[in-house]
Amino acid sequence: MNLNVKPDEGPDALPLSLRKYTSLRYWLYDYFLGDEPTFLTLLVPLCFVSIALYTRNPLHTNFIFDEQEALLANPFVRSVIDPASNLHWMDAFRRDFWGLLPDRSIGSYRPIPDLLWRALWLLGARDQSPFLDHWVNVLLHGTNGALLALIALRVTRQRGTAWLAGLLFVGCAVLTEAVSGVVGIADVLGATGALLGLLGLALPLEAMPFAVFGATLFGLFSKESALVAVPLIPCAALMTAHIVHPRRPLRWARAGVAALGATAAFVVYVEARRRLYPAPLPAELDPRVIAAEPGLARVFHTLLRWYAQPVLPHDPLNNPLILASFPERVAGALRVYVRGLGQVLLPGRLSGDYSAPQEPIPAHLVFPESVAGALLVVAPLVVGGVLAVRGALAWRARYPEDPVLVSAAPWIEDEPVDLRPVVAISLVWVVVSYFPVSNVPVLLPTVRAERFWYFPALGTSLLLGMAFHALFARASRPAAPRWAPRAAAGLFVVFFGVQAFGARRHANDYHDDLAFWDATRRACPRSAKAHLNYSVMQGARGNLEIRLESNRVALGLAPDWPMASIYLGDTLCRLHRPFEAWPYFAHGFGLASNDSNLIALGLQCLWDEKALAEDSSIRPELRALGDEHPGSWLAYLGTDIVNNGEAYHGVDPKYRPRGYNEGPKGE
Repeated sequence: MNLNVKPDEGPDALPLSLRKYTSLRYWLYDYFLGDEPTFLTLLVPLCFVSIALYTRNPLHTNFIFDEQEALLANPFVRSVIDPASNLHWMDAFRRDFWGLLPDRSIGSYRPIPDLLWRALWLLGARDQSPFLDHWVNVLLHGTNGALLALIALRVTRQRGTAWLAGLLFVGCAVLTEAVSGVVGIADVLGATGALLGLLGLALPLEAMPFAVFGATLFGLFSKESALVAVPLIPCAALMTAHIVHPRRPLRWARAGVAALGATAAFVVYVEARRRLYPAPLPAELDPRVIAAEPGLARVFHTLLRWYAQPVLPHDPLNNPLILASFPERVAGALRVYVRGLGQVLLPGRLSGDYSAPQEPIPAHLVFPESVAGALLVVAPLVVGGVLAVRGALAWRARYPEDPVLVSAAPWIEDEPVDLRPVVAISLVWVVVSYFPVSNVPVLLPTVRAERFWYFPALGTSLLLGMAFHALFARASRPAAPRWAPRAAAGLFVVFFGVQAFGARRHANDYHDDLAFWDATRRACPRSAKAHLNYSVMQGARGNLEIRLESNRVALGLAPDWPMASIYLGDTLCRLHRPFEAWPYFAHGFGLASNDSNLIALGLQCLWDEKALAEDSSIRPELRALGDEHPGSWLAYLGTDIVNNGEAYHGVDPKYRPRGYNEGPKGE
């Protein structure tokens, strides 16, 4: 009996015993492919997929990694429930991502996420759990999937491609960090702005620049990397104008007004940030330094000075490429690019951290991954350019007259679309949207992060959606073998199943802070930070022997990292072995003589263990170490604890570091 009921026959064409099964099948076909999907019909199932793949445990999750600084220690977010606070909502534009003033900034300026967090904090997302903040990430990710599906429908006119692109984006496992981690809201909202800008290209010509302006500005105030929308949205307008506006393409006019809207948004964003958040600039952007540079470098750094990017942290532990020459930096960036692109297709074991020495400076400039990376940068741009030109020429050959005559010509709205321009913009999107976070144009605080792929995954998901749709169409041809449809469906199920499994497994790593760092050290066994943070989580739970073991691993991987040395000393000190701890403290103090938090941590434990008594051998060594670093925090705190330790019971409380899982101590 044939169960392949056509949509127009309905389930009544079958015997009663099979109607229940076929009714569900008919309803599913009708929902997904029977009618052109709307935003709401796309939103509901894609949000459910996002919920299933990325939701953290609402009862047991706690603040993980950067969530400590972004929420617990963010004075702007927390001040909404403080009656004595003088911080207002618009102060989000005068603070950085972490709620800090310009003179204390670490470089991230993202007011919209801070506004959202402040609103959620007011609604109940307090310091007990970050779940509500995380839940918003999950739902917004499903929303972005629906927006991408709408764009896919508009540029391909294929309902199947729309659903596939949205589903593949929502289920893309490499995006788990951005969705399951609260701090990833910046990437999610930045992509929302870019997607809304692309949707704005379907508006009439006179309305398009305003929509692109608003969407791009929203994206930029959410995440700096949304600046990729400035060139890419006009590029998309140019390549797809004849698809989205077949009767009146006006491709150059549409590209021009889209560029006007996007550029205006960029200028407004930069000027607003320069005035509202005047952060100090790097020394290399001093006008006298720029004036001495050669032509292209002078132009580039002049633009960077106008852009006024706040100073970014330069920690070789988080980004070893800081210490690399420019050619080494490019080779390392290409290696990271290839590995990230591989994770998009085959997620494998994902990680929340790739710090040193997991991604070291490459020993050679030319090696398989650097060559593959260069090819995968150049080839998509070249192929995309060729496809875009050929698609435009093919359209002009079919409709050679001016737009007025084209609008009067016969047009079959549902005829197949030439997908070459869509493939072109997708290929270009992947490369261009990754470039700002590649560490090639500007050194970032992080050498590699999976959340960097949130923007490029928009392009890869659209490409994969079109590829699978073409595969299904080919397998459904009358001349295709009978097994072809099942094989095509099986291939998609396996691919999406691998993605879904990878996403769900990595989302489980965000169960709590201990699970997160345990999974991270297993995924990246050469990340010193992963081992050290795992040790801290174990120490917070009283497991000092496990903490000691992981401390030693971290120090072995990064012997010149002050924190690893001081934390190992702190572990030994807490095990009541202060004299065994002192060499590690002394080594770390010497490497970080101006890090008041680390020095205060070590000195307080030594005081508590009575290792700084007058007859202690450590006391004169501490004084001598301070003399080696005159004017430093080490010299000051070392002298102060000797002179005033009895009054303060150790280190002066105002200099003690904030405890784990605590809010801010004050500005």
